[in-house]
Amino acid sequence: MSKVVTFGEIMLRLAPENYLRIVQSDKLGATFGGAEANVAVSLSNYGVDAAFVTKLPAHEVGQAAVNSLRKFGVDTSKIVRGGERVGIYYCEKGASQRPSKVIYDRAHSSISTAAQSDFDWNKIFDGAKWFHFTGITPALSESVTDICLDAVKAAKKLGLTVSCDLNYRKKLWSKQKAGEVMGELCKYVDYCIANEEDAKDVFGIEAKNTDITSGKLDRDGYIEVAKKLTDKFGFKGVAITLRESVSANDNNWSGMLYTGGKPYFGKKYAMHIVDRVGGGDSFGGGLIYSLLNGYEPQAAIEFAVAASCLKHSIEGDYNLVSLAEVKNLADGDGSGRVQR
Repeated sequence: MSKVVTFGEIMLRLAPENYLRIVQSDKLGATFGGAEANVAVSLSNYGVDAAFVTKLPAHEVGQAAVNSLRKFGVDTSKIVRGGERVGIYYCEKGASQRPSKVIYDRAHSSISTAAQSDFDWNKIFDGAKWFHFTGITPALSESVTDICLDAVKAAKKLGLTVSCDLNYRKKLWSKQKAGEVMGELCKYVDYCIANEEDAKDVFGIEAKNTDITSGKLDRDGYIEVAKKLTDKFGFKGVAITLRESVSANDNNWSGMLYTGGKPYFGKKYAMHIVDRVGGGDSFGGGLIYSLLNGYEPQAAIEFAVAASCLKHSIEGDYNLVSLAEVKNLADGDGSGRVQR
């Protein structure tokens, strides 16, 4: 199986039980997650040899983060140890018309203070076929921006396929800065992944006749967005998740893959959400798996949408579903009936 390398930050997730608010909870559950780590776990669960690269402190909390990845078969051998802290995020799950909320405490984390000399990308990419990162990672610090640029240049020189989820985070950097940095990094990207807002926030490319607040999405508008992104950067493919938010608990979910000058839309799922954090990452993991395995475009987008639909039913960041479960849903069995 082809090897995939992902690079980013893994954080400690602290969350109240169920739908309690942080201010009313006297205890917080501790798990781990992060965009690129989530993708690596998805791929490993599908049987792909997936490695996650980051920098973590050598203390016990850092080791617990490593162990959380090893548990699901992710290769952690290229993780650099050092620095002082693991980034933290607090996650309060929304309900009905109250949205979920994320609070970051990630300043001065080990990866954000990493140096270019910490990573030998030629060694890291030995035997690899695919490299994945997101727009969250270069936003962490100027030094990580430089590390990301080193990584994509090395990946392209070595012939790897490169994918990037734009993943704009307004709490990390401005739209102007994101556009400048991601514009340079995307020169080395083959497959771009985005949600309804990312292309607008990062590159000023907006879908027409769409209002994400009301849940109104226009297919033709997103075809135009994908075409403009492809024309700008020469991407082999652009994948866009399409989320129609009815409430914090109920969303309609689909996606589009634009490749070869044609759009391919996955079927739409009406989801009742258990945990939506990591939904986009599970879409990316599904897309990478399907493209690595030579799926035709329509089958690829169906697999990615089904994988991410299932993630919304699982607590925590990681998409803990099997290849068979994704294929079953993609093939049309969304009944939810007990499997005996």
